[in-house]
Amino acid sequence: MELEMAADELKSVLNRLRRAQGQIAGIIKMIEDGRDCEDVITQLAAVSRALDRAGFAIIATGLQHCMADREQTGGDREQMRARLEKLFLSLA
Repeated sequence: MELEMAADELKSVLNRLRRAQGQIAGIIKMIEDGRDCEDVITQLAAVSRALDRAGFAIIATGLQHCMADREQTGGDREQMRARLEKLFLSLA
């Protein structure tokens, strides 16, 4: 399954990933500066959610494209369902 996304969908996912990248840099700095453990954990949870949302957005877009492709090509519905389920579970 190739990653084919519309420009607006791609922009949104890239923005989420860039935000997460910034958060990770901030977490590293917090640890280096000896910041409070609770603050670090709070930021780790936030970046984890951001990455999950980016992953779900990619999967949702993939689902749309896969369903459209399947309708055009008559692809194997059960095989596609299994592949998408595996992707969703990989983020759980």
